[in-house]
Parts: sequence; C-alpha cells; structure tokens
Amino acid sequence: MTFNKEISLNNLKLAFEGYSPISEKSWKLIENITEFQTIKKGETLLQNGEIAKNLHFVAKGILRAFITDRQGNFYNKNLFMENSFAGSKVSLMLQSPSDFTIEALEDSIIINLNYKKYILLINENEDLKNFYIAHLEKNWIIDKEQREVALVMQNATERYVNLLKKHPSIAERVPLLHIASHLGITPTQLSRIRKSLEKDL
Repeated sequence: MTFNKEISLNNLKLAFEGYSPISEKSWKLIENITEFQTIKKGETLLQNGEIAKNLHFVAKGILRAFITDRQGNFYNKNLFMENSFAGSKVSLMLQSPSDFTIEALEDSIIINLNYKKYILLINENEDLKNFYIAHLEKNWIIDKEQREVALVMQNATERYVNLLKKHPSIAERVPLLHIASHLGITPTQLSRIRKSLEKDL
C-alpha cells in the first residue's frame, strides 16, 4: 500500500481535533511547521542524552521509548502506535537532555513539528492553547495516573488484555520481549499469559 502524505496530515489534524476543535486557519499554521521523516526499523529517532527539538506524530509504524540501566537492561517506557504523538516532553519543555531513547520497531514515517515554532503558535492562538491543555491533561495526567494505578491494582493478565483491546494488532507487530517490558513483566511470564488466554478461547 502506497503512503499518502495528505491522508497522514489529515490524520494529524484529526488527532488535534480529538482533543479540542481547531480552526482551519490554525490548522494551516500547524501544517506549515510539519516535516516528514522516514526512519528504518532499529534506527533511533531521539538518543538518550540528546536535547529534543521536535514533537513527533507517528504516521506509519511503531516506536518505543526506553530507558537503559547501568547493567544494560532496558525498560520500555512507552510504545507509540500509528496516529499517536511521541517525544520527550520534559526534554522539549526544559531543553534538557532526554532521559530515554526513542527507536523504531518497524520501518516508520514520522511527522515532526518543530517544538519552538509549535509553542509560539500555541501561545498566539486560543484554539491551539485549548488543544495543548487538553492534550497535556489526557496524556500526561490521566493516562499516566491510570497506567501507574494499573501496575499496582491489575495483574499482568489484565494489563495485557487491556493493551490488546487498545491495540489489537500489537502482538503481531511488536516483539514479545518489548511488550513484556512495557507491561513490567518477563517474556516468560508473558508467554505463559498468552498460552493461558489461548486455552480459554
């Protein structure tokens, strides 16, 4: 299937409007600061220690944000599927080195928004400001808190089932060790969960 930039830009617009309505004028301003980037599977979009310059939107593919400890073990902080925003918000806001790496798990196409230009547009346009507030509330307060609560209150099977409900194709597209890390369990535990669920079908 050929990649269509217009469809991807429309998906970006829909993603904005999923949080708060924006005017056609404001959308054109956003569209003017977008740049497409192709990234191969295994390539890095943002390196640990690098200062982030762009907010990313996944037009095609999957990204993972991960932290590596001193022993070389990694922990997947986030998995970003198509039509979702990605990036190191702390690095962007503080212009400080990122604490994690963002890597492509598939050949991916990213829409980059220059963060400095993006923030200027938000400060100058009321509808974009409303979007920005709604986006922060949903992704950095509500979703973050729900994930933290789920890690304590839900067992690993419940967390995996909820992940499948949210992203039905994830098990076919993302290596199980990355899904396990995202869920805070071992690949062996995830394998047992998957076998148990298959028996229940």
